[in-house]
Amino acid sequence: MNPQTWSSRCAVDGVATIQGFECLFANILQFVVVGAGLVFFVMFIIAGYQLLFASGDPKKAAAASATITHAAIGLIGAICSVLILKLLQQFTGINLTNFVIPGGPTSAL
Repeated sequence: MNPQTWSSRCAVDGVATIQGFECLFANILQFVVVGAGLVFFVMFIIAGYQLLFASGDPKKAAAASATITHAAIGLIGAICSVLILKLLQQFTGINLTNFVIPGGPTSAL
């Protein structure tokens, strides 16, 4: 995924416009989606090592199991939030994942 570049809609002659928030929001959203996947992966690996080195201690094994459960719940929550937005888009016809500020540098006041 390539970050959205600052197009002529987001900046005019190198000066940011209010529509620059569209580009900023798109870039932040891409970062959050990728970040959620990476956080899940790291938590899953850490919990695996905790479970591996629990040495039969039930408290350590339970803590590792809880970490895996929390990581899975977080990933499922992130996926469900995207699916809910897509479902709402299907029912309403409004693209909720596309952040657009009306107007622009060429619109009249």
